[in-house]
Amino acid sequence: MTSQVTGRVTSPPHERYTETILYPQFDFELKNYLHHYVSIEKALIHAYKKMDLITQEEASELYYAISAVDREELHNKSKENLTDIALTLEKFIDQQMNKTVTRWHLDRSRNDFQACAQLMFGREKWLSLIEKMIGLSHLVLSRAAEYRDTLMPGYTHYQSAQVISVSFYLTAISEHLIVTLKKMIDTLYKMNERSPLGSGAMSGQELPFDCDVMAKQLGFTSYVGHALVGVASRDWTLELAENLSFFGNNMSRFLTDLINWGSSEYQFIHFPDELSGISSSMPQKRNYPILERARGKTSHFSSYYVDILLGQRSTSYSNLVEVSKEAGKNVPHLLKEADHFLDLLFLIFEQMEFHTDVLEDRCQEDFFGGFTLANQLTITNDIPYRKSQVIAGKFITETLKQGLHPKEVSVQLLQDICEQYGYENKLSEKELLGTFDAKLGLTKKISKGSTHPDAVQQIIFIQECELQILQKRFVEKYNEIQSGIKGLDEWIHEKGQMV
Repeated sequence: MTSQVTGRVTSPPHERYTETILYPQFDFELKNYLHHYVSIEKALIHAYKKMDLITQEEASELYYAISAVDREELHNKSKENLTDIALTLEKFIDQQMNKTVTRWHLDRSRNDFQACAQLMFGREKWLSLIEKMIGLSHLVLSRAAEYRDTLMPGYTHYQSAQVISVSFYLTAISEHLIVTLKKMIDTLYKMNERSPLGSGAMSGQELPFDCDVMAKQLGFTSYVGHALVGVASRDWTLELAENLSFFGNNMSRFLTDLINWGSSEYQFIHFPDELSGISSSMPQKRNYPILERARGKTSHFSSYYVDILLGQRSTSYSNLVEVSKEAGKNVPHLLKEADHFLDLLFLIFEQMEFHTDVLEDRCQEDFFGGFTLANQLTITNDIPYRKSQVIAGKFITETLKQGLHPKEVSVQLLQDICEQYGYENKLSEKELLGTFDAKLGLTKKISKGSTHPDAVQQIIFIQECELQILQKRFVEKYNEIQSGIKGLDEWIHEKGQMV
C-alpha cells in the first residue's frame, strides 16, 4: 500500500506507468545514484545542525541511519513510496530513528536533490574517462617514440603523396587526444562550479542554507549561483556529449586509416590472433573486426549528443521531468560507450605492430620526390616554380613509361626535358637520385612540426609537457573533489560529536 505523501494525490501510480517508467528509473538510480544521495543527505544534516534546527543527538542519529542505508530494503519498499527513490530513502531513514525528527527535511525539494545527484554521477564517470584518456595519451606517445625513424607513405586525396614516418602520423593522433583531454578537463572544472543543492524547487530556500559550504562538502568548487539555473539547466550533459562527439568524429578518421592499413592491399599493420577475426566461408582471410567495432562506436557519440540536444530543445526553462529524466536518459549509455571505446583503443595501440619492411619498400617504390625535384629545379636552375612543376611531372611520367625505378632515374632525361622548355639542367646525377631517395625524403622537411625526425621528437616533447600540465590540473581537481566528499565523514567524531 502506498504511503500518503501528498494531499493532492491519494492513489498509487498506474501499474503500467510504474512498470514502464518508474521502476526502471528507480532501479537505475538505486544502482548509480544511491551513494550520491547519501552524501547529499549528510551535507544537509550538517546544514540543519549548523542552523540549530536539529540537535546534536538528532544529527548523529540521522547520520548513522543514513550511513546504514540498505539497497535491497529500499528496493522492496519502493512501491510503498510512489516508486520514487527520494521519498523511499526518506521513509527508510525515518523508520530507523528512535523518534521522528520533526525538522529534518524542512524546506526541502526533490528538484535540487535529484539534479545534484545526477551531476555527481556525471562527474564521477567523467573523472574515470579523463583518467583513461590520460593513460591512452601516454600510450600513443610511447608508440610514437618507438617508430620515430620508420618510413611510411603519406596520403592526400587517397593517393600516396610524400614520405612521412609512423611516428609523425601517431603524433597526429596523440595531438587530437591531448586537445580532447583539454576540453574534457575544462568541462570538468566548469561542471564542478555548478552545484545545484540549495536551489530548492526553483526559486531558492526560505531557510539560510549555506549553499557554498554544501557545495564544497560534495566536492564542488561553488554553488551554481542561480536557483532556477540549478534545477532547470542540464547544460553539463550537452557539454559532455559535445566533447565525446568531437573526440569520436576525429578518431573515426584515424580508425578509417587503420582499417585500410590492415587490409591485404596495404599490409601496413598487424594484430595478434587474439584481436583477429576469421571468415566463416573464406579460410584464407584474417580480419581485424576490433577496428570496425571501435569505429562503429564513434557514431554513438554523435547520435547521443543529438538525442540529448533535441530532448532539451523547445522545453520550458523550468524544472521538467522531460529535461531531467528523458533528455538525459542516454547520458549513462553515452558514458558507458565512451568507456568501452577507450578500452578498445588501449587494446589497439598496445597490440598494433607496423610492418616496417613493407612500409619502407612502399616508400622506395614510388616517386615521392616530385615535390623536391620541382623545388630544386627552381633553386638550382632558376626555372620559374610553376614551370618547374611541369618539368618535374613530365620527367616522372617519362621515367614511368620507361619502366625505371626511382633509384634508376636518368639525369640525361631530365636535361632533355629541361631543354625542351628552354632551360639548362645543373642538377648532378647524385643530386637527382637524392631527390627520390625515400630516407632522405624524411629529412628534407625542416620546418617546425614537420616529419623530420628531429621535428617529430620536438612534437613528442611538447606533447609530453602539455600532457603533464593537463594531468596536474586533473589531479588537483580530483583531489579537491575527493577531499570534499571525504570531509562529510570527518565532521562527526566516533562518539557522534560533530567537529
